[in-house]
Amino acid sequence: MAKVHVTTTINGEPTEFLCEPQQSLLDALRNNLGLTGTKEGCGTGDCGACSITLDGRLTCSCLVLAVEADGHSIGTIEGMAQGDKLHPLQRKFLEMAALQCGICTPGVLIAARALLEKNPNPTETEVRFGLAGNLCRCTGYDKIVRAVMDTAAEMRETAS
Repeated sequence: MAKVHVTTTINGEPTEFLCEPQQSLLDALRNNLGLTGTKEGCGTGDCGACSITLDGRLTCSCLVLAVEADGHSIGTIEGMAQGDKLHPLQRKFLEMAALQCGICTPGVLIAARALLEKNPNPTETEVRFGLAGNLCRCTGYDKIVRAVMDTAAEMRETAS
C-alpha cells in the first residue's frame, strides 16, 4: 500500500510526514514523529490517555486516522510547556501531586487545558465533567480536580 503525505501543524510548527492510509494519528505521532508524550491506553477512545487537540477541539487521537490531520492543527502534551517554563497546569499538577504513574497525565493535562481555554472559571462539577473522558487508575480524581481548580484561580489572578 502506498504511503500518504500529510502536511499539518503540530504545536505551532509546520510538519510533514508519511503514513499508512489506515494508521491512527496516535500511532503516527508516537512512531513516525517521536512525540511519545501522547499515550495509548485503550485504543477505543474510552480512556483519554491519547487526548490531543485537533483544531482546538479535544480529540482522542486513537480514533482519528493520521491522513485526516492533513491541513489541520494538532496540539500535544509536548507543546504545553514554553521552553523551560511549564504550563501553569503542569506546575500545579507537580506541586499538588496530582499524578502518579503518568500514563493518563498527558491526556488529563490536555483535557484540562482545553477546558480552561473554554471556561476559565469552572465549577468543580464542570471540571469533573470536562475530565470525565479521562480515566486514572492511580490517583483517584480529587487531587487532579483540585489542581485544575487552583490553576484556574491562579490564571484568573494573573490575568487581572
